[in-house]
Amino acid sequence: MMPQVGFVSLGCPKALSDSEHILTRLRAEGYGITGTYQDADLVVVNTCGFIDAAVTESLEAIGEAMAENGRVIVTGCLGADADKVRAAHPGVLAVSGPHAFEAVMGAVHAHLPAPHDPYQSLVPPQGVRLTPRHYAYLKISEGCNHRCSFCVIPHFRGDLVSRPVGEVMAEAERLVEAGVRELLVISQDTSAYGVDVKYRTGFWGGRPLRTHVQNLAEALGSLGVWVRLHYVYPYPHVDDLIPLMAEGRVLPYLDVPLQHGSTRVLKAMRRPAATERVLERIHRWREICPDLTLRSTFIVGFPGETESDFQQLLDFIQEAQLDRVGCFTYSAVEGAPANALPDAVPEAVKEERLARFMEVQAEISQARLGRRVGQTLTVLVDEIDAEGTAIARSAADAPEVDGLVFVEDGAGLAVGEFAEVEVEAASEHDLFGRRT
Repeated sequence: MMPQVGFVSLGCPKALSDSEHILTRLRAEGYGITGTYQDADLVVVNTCGFIDAAVTESLEAIGEAMAENGRVIVTGCLGADADKVRAAHPGVLAVSGPHAFEAVMGAVHAHLPAPHDPYQSLVPPQGVRLTPRHYAYLKISEGCNHRCSFCVIPHFRGDLVSRPVGEVMAEAERLVEAGVRELLVISQDTSAYGVDVKYRTGFWGGRPLRTHVQNLAEALGSLGVWVRLHYVYPYPHVDDLIPLMAEGRVLPYLDVPLQHGSTRVLKAMRRPAATERVLERIHRWREICPDLTLRSTFIVGFPGETESDFQQLLDFIQEAQLDRVGCFTYSAVEGAPANALPDAVPEAVKEERLARFMEVQAEISQARLGRRVGQTLTVLVDEIDAEGTAIARSAADAPEVDGLVFVEDGAGLAVGEFAEVEVEAASEHDLFGRRT
């Protein structure tokens, strides 16, 4: 019988990419992958530890696996704090941090030996994927060189380590050959790709290629699929990506984590604080690429945030007119320097500011989506529901985090297929239309 491994994957797309890598290794060595605790010889839990709520969820997931199976290997961001994991669950078999593929495989081998005859032929060329067949995350680097005061990611994942550009492109080609229609480029800091290796030249297709986000975007854009860039910090060279978007070589979509609109709060966050310059660049980007979709995330209730600071944030989003926005109340994360800052904001005030923020942004989002009514958009179909409605996404919509395009007469479409849709209506988050 093939030894069976259960797997629980928590957290962000970067963690999901790690899970795919581990699952591919397991499958290549002859392990079966099962979806039930009862059928598993042991369970691997890939954890998240970014904020306290994620820590709680991860510890609960480990506890459930221990109760239902009893043989559990822990990895991922929470695993970087092995003492915390073992204090809560002393019976786990092994604990390792994020991106620790060899440690995970070593623990599996120690507690569940691999079969004598690996089943290499059972592993598809693109590896095991946890996303639908038509889109995939492409992780280009690990770690981060920033030291934001609210974040402990560098503690978990270390400093920036860029993947060799030839390796990234080879993976992208395998994914496209396997039917992927959209590549979602991810890392902790996508625009810093190559900084750690001084943008050294690699090779792809027999030709030199710099380890730099612009050169990578150009190469990915030549593969004939959608290319979406996530987690792009607004370094000056990001300006050079906008013409690629205007030319249609990569999707006109930028996910830029701006975090706040008050210079004082941004300095306390240890973030770029030139808000006026950011606004100038946003206006310039839209002049070059009018169809550009901008997504960002913000934190309200950061320690020391005054009502004046919060009003500056509201003024900022009014001026920026961002298309897609996520907002969170500040949550103290164990080990984050921001925990020591004075003037903590009361929870009730945080929640009240979050509600006000989302009310303002909802009006902005609905107005910007309303401009799409009457336009014809190319969409990628994710699902066909029981009533024959196609649930799709446009170039403005990343999976899981953005809106959807509902196509009523979508029964003749197929999942993973592109379609042309005329937009007939818009809501706060979604669009509604018919095939042209």
